[in-house]
Amino acid sequence: MRTFFPPQAQILVVLLLSLLVPLTKPFTVIVSDSSNQSALVDGPQSGFTMNRDGARTDAREQEAVYDIMRATGNDWATDIPDVCRGRWHGIECMPDKDNVYHVVSLSFGALSDDTAFPTCDPTKSYISKSIMKLPHLRTLFFYRCFSYNPQPIPAFLGQLSPTLQTLVLRENGHVGFIPTELGNLTRLKVLDLHKNNLNGSIPVSLGRLAELRSLDLSRNTLTGSIFSLSFPVLNVLDLSQNLLVGSIPSTLGSCHSLIKIDFSRNRLSGSIPESIGSLKELILMDLSYNRLSKPLPTSIRNLNALQALILKGNPMGSATLSSEEFDGMRSLMILILSYTNLHGPIPESLGRLTNLRVIHLDGNQLNGSIPTNFKDLKNLGELRLNDNQLTGPVPFGREMVWKMRRKLKLHSNPGLCYDANSGFEDGLDSTFDSGIGLCNTPEPGSARTVQHLSATDGGTMPSKTDKSSAALHKASVFLRLLQQTAAIASTLIFIST
Repeated sequence: MRTFFPPQAQILVVLLLSLLVPLTKPFTVIVSDSSNQSALVDGPQSGFTMNRDGARTDAREQEAVYDIMRATGNDWATDIPDVCRGRWHGIECMPDKDNVYHVVSLSFGALSDDTAFPTCDPTKSYISKSIMKLPHLRTLFFYRCFSYNPQPIPAFLGQLSPTLQTLVLRENGHVGFIPTELGNLTRLKVLDLHKNNLNGSIPVSLGRLAELRSLDLSRNTLTGSIFSLSFPVLNVLDLSQNLLVGSIPSTLGSCHSLIKIDFSRNRLSGSIPESIGSLKELILMDLSYNRLSKPLPTSIRNLNALQALILKGNPMGSATLSSEEFDGMRSLMILILSYTNLHGPIPESLGRLTNLRVIHLDGNQLNGSIPTNFKDLKNLGELRLNDNQLTGPVPFGREMVWKMRRKLKLHSNPGLCYDANSGFEDGLDSTFDSGIGLCNTPEPGSARTVQHLSATDGGTMPSKTDKSSAALHKASVFLRLLQQTAAIASTLIFIST
């Protein structure tokens, strides 16, 4: 038996990691089925193969499709004498050994200009109970179908065919609870209820869906705690933008196949469990804007595949990062720890993660200097260290500053400065104020000071010598600009002649 989707598509996970912040565009996973669950003998048929002599659609299923289409405002379908042989985008059929075709997939909603599923009449559409008459159904997909006619998710969906693998009810305006009956769909691989108006708690019965690959309940108003998780093949778990409370269950570490975890924008408290370190395939973890109040677990450095760690907006209990905090996280590209109440110095282990592209450590109480090995982060394109208590010279030269430009934020660090000969200022956008000043050249045995401090900054007014140095520096910069202008002018004259 050939599979419904190409054999290599065991799971298609569309995960956009190059733009992980906000990271979080929702997506749908579609999976294939290679198990022999029915007498169906082939994949979805083209018009040519369906026109073979004797081919026909199961009459009971055809009437069911007519009812379903009428319920979504697609009355035109009743004029089609054979819904499988004259099929449209959004319906898939497969034959059995007697050449009788059965409906295996129904999809509704304008997902994109290139995906011409039948649209729904949003003012009167509903899910017809005739769906129960499709015993071979594997995929059911409704997108933005009931926005102006909000209704609960029908409990009878929990009695759908045991062949059902994908249930997507996305942005439909569904109201009320998630039916506990959905836990009966034990062959389900994808459950997507993103962006409805669902409330109440997450049914514990969903824990019976042991074959789930993707669970997306994001952007609802779900309350209560996260039940004990045990999904051995789950790849995507998205519970973001709800009202969930309590702690992150330690059983999360038993979901060894997880690639993406997104619990952001809830009310979760406590700590990140140590068991998280066993998720060796994890690529994205977003726990931002919760109430997590404990330091990072030491096991987090075991996440060798992790590319994005986002914890912004958690109090994290006045944590101090150890110097080895991020050792082992060689794949990390995005680190967002803004406003997490961090204290102490920036760990040097960060400077050894050469794949880093984005670092946000702003809005903390970090002190000490920026590690000098930060200059080796050649892939770094965005750095936010503003609103801390950092001191000393910035270790970046002209090229690195030029590459980051306005994405380099260092302001509101009263003791931070740059060396005159580092090339730092040359890399700045001429209209951009970095918010830090020039370092004084220290006398032997004296401490380094920052030239631009004033009494209102908590420092002292610069001396005449300091002012003279600043004037000389500005004069040298102005001279370089004149030289560059002269060079450009002479080139233009040469071209014109």
